[in-house]
Amino acid sequence: MMSGSPASTTSTPVESSLLKHARSILRTEGQTLLDLAQRLDGSFVRAVEVLSACRGSVIVSGMGKAGLVGQKIAATLASTGTRSHFLHPAEAVHGDLGRVHVDDVMLLLSYSGQTDEIVRLLAPLSAIPVPMIAVTSNRESPLGRQATVTLELGHLVEACPLGLAPTTSTTAMLAWGDALAVVASDRRGFQREDFARFHPGGSLGRQLAKVEDVMRPLSQCRLASEILTVRDVLIQARQPGRRTGAIMITDASGRLAGIFTDSDLARLFEQRRDGALDGPIGQVMTRHPSTITRGERLQDAVQRLASRKISELPVVEANGYPCGLIDITDVVERWPDETPQTDHPATTPPDSDEHVEGATIIPLTSYSRPNVAS
Repeated sequence: MMSGSPASTTSTPVESSLLKHARSILRTEGQTLLDLAQRLDGSFVRAVEVLSACRGSVIVSGMGKAGLVGQKIAATLASTGTRSHFLHPAEAVHGDLGRVHVDDVMLLLSYSGQTDEIVRLLAPLSAIPVPMIAVTSNRESPLGRQATVTLELGHLVEACPLGLAPTTSTTAMLAWGDALAVVASDRRGFQREDFARFHPGGSLGRQLAKVEDVMRPLSQCRLASEILTVRDVLIQARQPGRRTGAIMITDASGRLAGIFTDSDLARLFEQRRDGALDGPIGQVMTRHPSTITRGERLQDAVQRLASRKISELPVVEANGYPCGLIDITDVVERWPDETPQTDHPATTPPDSDEHVEGATIIPLTSYSRPNVAS
């Protein structure tokens, strides 16, 4: 069952009749798509060539249900790298034809090929002139004869019991539009990186985003040399605004050597190792911390945060130099239902004004476990 629950072992006569009818509709539309796939010919290839050669936008137009399908096709073209928008045919003849440029391509949808609003566009479009791709049932219709390339659907049996409501025909138009968009996209060499640029939001954006899209740049991170004392680092590595609970520690060459977290600081107090505050931070930092390289996917960073139960993840260049930091709070909004939960020790963070041996300890607000080695 679509709900995921087990299928019922019994059904009433009414339910059986409804299910039989629904299956018949799906089979009719599904078989139509299979038949169309077998009938694809050189016209489809020419249509893809016209789309690929377009220097402007692909402008999709259709009336009624075909227009609704056209809006979806325009959206699919745009999201797969082909500039596109929808033009309502009735509005077109009242001034919106001014949106059409000679560098554009028109994709016109009309099952009959005789829809008045579409037919009225043909002469003005020819005068621009602009290439026209027609999706229609009959290449000898007014639309089919006028188009630069005609994709002929042929006679289709509508799944509607009356044979009137656009059902099979609109399904066929939609599928053909998907095929045009995807094949044209593939021919253009459209890649995952291109797709990511057009889908920065939602689930797709989360899957395709790179760590540098979200990381805190180095200018907003706390950075210190491993030879400085813990006390000096806490005093000097100040950052305005919301801080992370981690300081990235570098070696003499500037490469990432380790990380010092609020948990590391808390552990020094718990173990009464106050003297370590005046020793090199390199002796108490976490060496070889988990990192992620610039250019990797944000989704991989989130999975690393979750699997290692950490709150901060340094971002490094391929040569090991730090370039930013992913803090778990930075990805909460992007993963509202999936943000990994990290373990936090029960240690109470120091008050913001607490002094230890005359040095002000910068309050570290996000207690986390130490960043474990990769």
